[in-house]
Amino acid sequence: PDNVRDLLMNVWEPAKSAAERDAKILSSMLHADGINDALQTWDWRYYAEQRRKAEFDLDEAEIKPYFELSNMINASFHVAGRLFGLKFEPIELDLYHPDCKSWRVTRDDADVAVFIGDYFARGSKRSGAWCSAMRSQTNYPSPEIPIVVNVCNFAKGDPCLLSTDDVRTLFHEFGHALHQMLSNVTYRSLSGTSVARDFVELPSQLYEHWAMLPEILKQFARHVDTDESISDALIERIGQAATYDMGFSTVEYLASAIVDLEYHTNVPNDDIMAAQSRVLDRIGMPSEITMRHATPHFAHVFAGDGYSAGYYSYMWSEVMDADAFAAFEEIENPFDADLARKLENTVLSKGGSVEPDVLFTQFRGRMPGINALLQGRGLAT
Repeated sequence: PDNVRDLLMNVWEPAKSAAERDAKILSSMLHADGINDALQTWDWRYYAEQRRKAEFDLDEAEIKPYFELSNMINASFHVAGRLFGLKFEPIELDLYHPDCKSWRVTRDDADVAVFIGDYFARGSKRSGAWCSAMRSQTNYPSPEIPIVVNVCNFAKGDPCLLSTDDVRTLFHEFGHALHQMLSNVTYRSLSGTSVARDFVELPSQLYEHWAMLPEILKQFARHVDTDESISDALIERIGQAATYDMGFSTVEYLASAIVDLEYHTNVPNDDIMAAQSRVLDRIGMPSEITMRHATPHFAHVFAGDGYSAGYYSYMWSEVMDADAFAAFEEIENPFDADLARKLENTVLSKGGSVEPDVLFTQFRGRMPGINALLQGRGLAT
């Protein structure tokens, strides 16, 4: 718990400073509208959106025509091919819904996996996006390749156009799929994503970094009507907007993670809301921001999702993925073959057969630090 608390607080202070700077700007906008009150929690998102439009002039309606679903699927396959030598061949299978598509995944002509994509929303499907294995990899008693499914809820259309968040979701879930497909362990119970809760998001969040690489966007983000490649200027604006309002989003998340940790290490013996207030007062919660999940509706830690005392794991995974991708940035080659092979051999192929800290240290040579995360979130000073 002490290590987790140190992690959260080390990110908390720069995030709070960024949020306080943003609050001053939004307060000025509020007052410019003739409202003399202090900025309130319910004002933040409205004025943050007005500021985003003014500073970045970025409209999803302008971006989505470049993000057609099949092109983005091909982009995710292309990255996997360049990093890990995988090839994806469409195959016809009798699947559980006609919207589903399937691919044979090979490397050097050897079968690696079967991949199924179930991308469209429908009435019988729950919300969200996830990765499942119909059959996990095993080498005992004989080798079996995995059958992996990515499920999303994109609005079905002809064409199907994605937002930037949708593209990141597509790559995120495909990162989970690669964790399953590249697994090479003896026992099925330890294969793929059968890892510790605070390690399972590393491959998925790491893969998101390749989604918005300019060279990938220039190749695959093509206008649905004109086939024109996305412009460098628009790519730059997308990158700038990616870290916008990050002080707010980091503070609201961290507040919930810190409260969760306190509840499960220092069990309150009085009114739970009073305990929440004490924790928030102690860490100096900005009055203009609320917890992402206040205690009465904090289902992650009270409804059996496995996140009790573990809501911090999202941040820990991001610390790891930012530090891991920094390894590619340090050699200025996001597709370095040797480093990709090392990532597969030390992380993606091992499942839960080796402790997570050992795997990360084998890949990076050390445990992760927070500097890459702060840089990636635009919080470094």
